[in-house]
Amino acid sequence: MIYDTLIDSTALLPRLHDPAWSVIDCRFELVRPEAGREAYQRAHIPGAHYAHLDENLSSPITPTSGRHPLPDISQLAQRLREWSISNDTQVVAYDQANGAFAARLWWLLRWLGHRKVAVLNGGLQAWLAAGYPVDAELSAPAAARFEPHPQANAWLTTDQVQQQLATGGITLIDARAADRFAGRNETIDPVAGHVPGARNRPFASNLDAQQRFLPANELRQQWLEELRGKSPGQVVAMCGSGVTACHHLLALEAAGLPGARLYAGSWSEWIRDPARPVAT
Repeated sequence: MIYDTLIDSTALLPRLHDPAWSVIDCRFELVRPEAGREAYQRAHIPGAHYAHLDENLSSPITPTSGRHPLPDISQLAQRLREWSISNDTQVVAYDQANGAFAARLWWLLRWLGHRKVAVLNGGLQAWLAAGYPVDAELSAPAAARFEPHPQANAWLTTDQVQQQLATGGITLIDARAADRFAGRNETIDPVAGHVPGARNRPFASNLDAQQRFLPANELRQQWLEELRGKSPGQVVAMCGSGVTACHHLLALEAAGLPGARLYAGSWSEWIRDPARPVAT
């Protein structure tokens, strides 16, 4: 069986030592970037490798980019090989609980043409709640053959977003919390507000009280209401820096509504140019 959206802890447990599977720990905290790696070093799902959002799942920030530019394809592919990922490997990504960071790796692999990747539903929190094991053993890099096949239409640039918003060609949905979208509580980026014409759906709307994704039928119903008759292929997801936006793309896929794309630069790139309009 191929897992290409979500996987539960019970399905992962018997495959921990399967060489055809690779588990990646994506825990991260925006305000304390080393917290995820420190937590991984203390305890993680046995056999898991660690992926650092800033170092492995993004490229360096530039004067015109957002806070988490897409990683260089060749460097990411090399890192995937070191994580024992080949083109045939089943990958499972997890984070603390809600999938906000694990979804970034999920989307990056999909962008590179790798569909056998899933997010652990409920993350490490669900794994521990089930009574499953963790250890502190660090996984050594292992060679694997991975060849990227990037999907050119998987994401949009800022110029493309601006042009297609003007013509009504896309539905831009912002995954940030409502107060940040409204410009009332911006603690991360230097300018508050949102892209004019964007709609707000916080990524937490995809989750239940236990930080697990809602059942597929509930997600589908919610997203069909959000789409308002538009095709999923017209949806472009954004957030602060192109990370939690991937949560929406995963939710849409899990709901059986594929085709949405990522605004990779998102808000933190949009505001790099003061000439771009801002709404509150």
